[in-house]
Amino acid sequence: MNSTIESDSNRTFKEKLKAWMKQHPLVSFFLLAYAISWVISVPYILGEWGVLHGDFKIVFVVKSFGPMIAAFIMTGLLEGKEGIKKLRGRIRQVKESWKWYLAVLLGIPALLMIGVLVQPGTTAGFKGLSPVVLAGYPFYFIAVFFGGGPLGEEPGWRGFALPRLQERFGPLVGTLILSLLWTCWHLPDFLTSAQGGGPGTGLSAFLENFPIFLLLVTSLAILFTWVYNRNHSSIFMALLAHASVNTPQVVLMPLFPAVDTTRLNLAALIGFGITALLVVIFTRGKLGFSPVQA
Repeated sequence: MNSTIESDSNRTFKEKLKAWMKQHPLVSFFLLAYAISWVISVPYILGEWGVLHGDFKIVFVVKSFGPMIAAFIMTGLLEGKEGIKKLRGRIRQVKESWKWYLAVLLGIPALLMIGVLVQPGTTAGFKGLSPVVLAGYPFYFIAVFFGGGPLGEEPGWRGFALPRLQERFGPLVGTLILSLLWTCWHLPDFLTSAQGGGPGTGLSAFLENFPIFLLLVTSLAILFTWVYNRNHSSIFMALLAHASVNTPQVVLMPLFPAVDTTRLNLAALIGFGITALLVVIFTRGKLGFSPVQA
């Protein structure tokens, strides 16, 4: 008798939870994305602080898939198998203009490098750009695409959240909301060397790096929204844009010993921030959005 009551109670709870998640899809998505990624991040953080011993770098890669997992869970809940099929289709949506491919693959890294070069002292100790580095860049790009953040994050941020935020709040405000939540998703990273934290650092490092990072992510969110909207809601193009931001940091930044985390974020903010501002001005805040997309 008691087991029957408990079973009914569990079923009722699950049904109520599903109903609540359907009523609040965006809140549910972000809660899931945060919970999955933050829980997975714990061993990596504890490893950097010496609480756990071992190499937990793979955890840093796996945790990036929290938004993707959350997106598929919520899409399945809201739209079933057909919705999941459409989401996968937008991830594989590669038939876009070659001009956009050039802009994303070459223009985005160029903006980052401009931000590096305009800062005084960043070229001190520059190691030089060798043919080996250039030849290896495409391979690093593929590795970053699949395991360096883009594939794990973009199906969530641009695939699930952005369309709903744009429909509800408009492209600019929706993007600003997304940028704040995307930034805060990275908060555990500030306890590690990935964002200038880790052993030996304190609150001052966070207070220095977080505002710059927030403005940087806001700039990137604006640019990614523009790329996404102008390419028929292609998640694939957002993936390429994200990989084009991250790959130069892995391949090219080690050539600049003087560029630390703060300077790197500042460089990216200079290059992407000015460009994002121009996009907002010239599109009048529409960021390439058409009501037909909603």
